[in-house]
Amino acid sequence: MDIRYLLWLQDFRNGIHDAWTPFMEFVSAFAVDYLILIPVFVYWFWNKRKGLYALVSYFFCMLVTPLTKLTVCAYRPWIRDSRILPAGDSITTATGYSFPSGHTTTAGPLSGGMAVSAWENRRTRWLSFIFVGFMLLTGFSRNYLGVHTPQDVFTAIALTVLSLIVTAKLFQYLERHPEKEDWFLLGGFLLCWAGILYISVKPYPTDLNAEGKVIVDPRKMMNDGYGDIGKVIGFIIARFAEKKWIRFEPSKKNWKSALICVLGLAGMILLKQQLRPVITGWLGSHWGKLVFSVIHVVYYIALVPLVLRLVNRNEG
Repeated sequence: MDIRYLLWLQDFRNGIHDAWTPFMEFVSAFAVDYLILIPVFVYWFWNKRKGLYALVSYFFCMLVTPLTKLTVCAYRPWIRDSRILPAGDSITTATGYSFPSGHTTTAGPLSGGMAVSAWENRRTRWLSFIFVGFMLLTGFSRNYLGVHTPQDVFTAIALTVLSLIVTAKLFQYLERHPEKEDWFLLGGFLLCWAGILYISVKPYPTDLNAEGKVIVDPRKMMNDGYGDIGKVIGFIIARFAEKKWIRFEPSKKNWKSALICVLGLAGMILLKQQLRPVITGWLGSHWGKLVFSVIHVVYYIALVPLVLRLVNRNEG
């Protein structure tokens, strides 16, 4: 049934001459490259707790998703059935194994976290519908482009809901027991490295094609796992440093703080475009992605907040 559904979407794409394909590619690209800028801006400038809620939900998924992908090792639809021809260049941007959808577990907690926060204020509830709509559209775009099955997307949405619930419960618990946060951070740090060890040593399928070559290279499939788990490691390090020594609050909503935030967002994009290729070229795709992810997350969780705190303190 899943392949028939993708073939039906493929026929629809062909019937309208790929008229919607550029838009669906934009949705997918925005979900993984730019959506995170919204909760980061909220974290820096508007409401630290609300921004953190979406980001922590996201990091929860960044740990669970690669471990699930690299455990199940589900092949992409076009490998399972040669009739599936992904649209545009989506076959090159779809990395890693198929189950669950990584784009959806990226857009899900970021959009979902902001939707939950927006719903708390009656004046901003209309934004919740936009965020939830974008999450669902991202999932559908992965089916439409032919790079994920429906079960990949449905499972990713379920994981998103789980991450939002777990994060909300965690925040409630830590509000009552703030002294326990260091133990959660330590446990998460150890779990991340256990995850790195697990995906590094576990066996992977090595099915061969008619030419005797491995259909899917396990080492390439592991790249995203190192990068995603590196994000969680970076968050744990940055959160500990910010909580212990920086302790910023986005209290001064003036033009100077807003300008720093906008420049900080531009810095996030530039780091990804300019620094990541350098580090992966130096350390290789696995450890390079992990190290870059740590640096990138430390930048927006701790470094920019430090700058904001120093500027606001100097203005006194």
